Amino acid sequence: MGLKSTLKNLLPPAALDLYHRSMARAAAAWYGNPSERLFVIGVTGTNGKSSTVQFIGRTLENAGYRVGWTSTAGFKVGGREWANDKKMTMLGRFQTQKLLRQMLDTGCTHAIVETSSQGVVQHRHVGINYDVAVWTNLTPEHIEAHGGFENYKKAKGAFFAHVMAGKKKRDADGSPRQKTSVVNVDADHAPYFLSFPAGRRYGYGVKGKTLPANVLGAPFVPVTAENLEVRADGSSFTVEGHAFTLKPIGLFNVYNVLAAIATCRAAGLAWEPLWRAVAKLEPVPGRLEFVDAGQAFPIVVDYAYEPAALNACFDALAPLVTGRVIHVLGSAGGGRDVARRPVLGDLSARRADISIVTNEDPYDDPPERIIDQVAEGALKAGKKDGVNLFRILARQAAIDAAVSMAKPGDLVLITGKGSEPVMAVANGKTVPWDDRDAARRAVRSHA
Repeated sequence: MGLKSTLKNLLPPAALDLYHRSMARAAAAWYGNPSERLFVIGVTGTNGKSSTVQFIGRTLENAGYRVGWTSTAGFKVGGREWANDKKMTMLGRFQTQKLLRQMLDTGCTHAIVETSSQGVVQHRHVGINYDVAVWTNLTPEHIEAHGGFENYKKAKGAFFAHVMAGKKKRDADGSPRQKTSVVNVDADHAPYFLSFPAGRRYGYGVKGKTLPANVLGAPFVPVTAENLEVRADGSSFTVEGHAFTLKPIGLFNVYNVLAAIATCRAAGLAWEPLWRAVAKLEPVPGRLEFVDAGQAFPIVVDYAYEPAALNACFDALAPLVTGRVIHVLGSAGGGRDVARRPVLGDLSARRADISIVTNEDPYDDPPERIIDQVAEGALKAGKKDGVNLFRILARQAAIDAAVSMAKPGDLVLITGKGSEPVMAVANGKTVPWDDRDAARRAVRSHA
């Protein structure tokens, strides 16, 4: 048994809490408290965090700043980028502080940290002096781990409270830098996140979808998309009369980019460099990523692993579909939101013509059991085994089957892992894996 497991089993909750906080402060001190000399942006929420992190970072970079980030998808320190193969959204305290130190040492001025609820519960955010807290949305996730939705929401709220209570830094002109919140004001629970005291609040959304002012409560600077057009090849909209064009497809990416626009305004960017920087944004790897291996139909890989994100994925792809949708999906093991497994199966059954349920990240759970639980939801929604529902244990074989079934006009959608470079299996081990490479292999084998 490792040190972490031993401490968790032996220490009372209060002592364990003190241990986590002490380790976080020790890590920050060990690396010289690098966040004190960076403009630090924290992004939390259920869906869209990694995309929002990268859109903020790329926008700042396109505007001439040197940036770094840590996210579920990957890491960036100045000019160096690499994939996150740790199966953790928020790394341990010493690893995160080391990355912040490297950002500072390589000349970065801005750092974006994807900040998870589980990371907050374990105080991995302590010792990071954030300047901006960004909230994307909130839907049920990690409910078993947090002991209920309210605890999950409170963990996100604890992050906002931490940011707003932090010591103010000073800008180049010597003036105190205001602690700032950036909130999706179209989403349920926005009033909760606006309620935290902040020097400045920004609220982003789409005209006609924003919650009423008397519901939202606290005042904020609006960043509202108007004249919105969501097309199969991207989107366009205006904010305060400034025209924005966006390559990444889907309404959810409009929201992710609006979060980036609001955050960059909070960081001091003027409108002209901002819209020019946004126009250069490319789709985020593993998020609605199209795999082109010369096949006669589109193959799309996406990270969506929970119902709201998966539904948004289907919505974004709907304009592209002229034939059938063949969906490859699974669900994670390791005690991760067991209740959502049949929900995912139900959603796939209702939105795809053919559902292929396969292995994803089983951890120590029997993968066959996970597959059966997902398939149960599909069966209840009307799918039939061997007709339009298939259970295939090996993920490569499942992707092979999807590709072999597809005809021109069909769309193959592979969800759950996105650009992740590993699969989590039993005994704490990971094995190399990439859905995009698997799709290319499938196309080659059926050429």
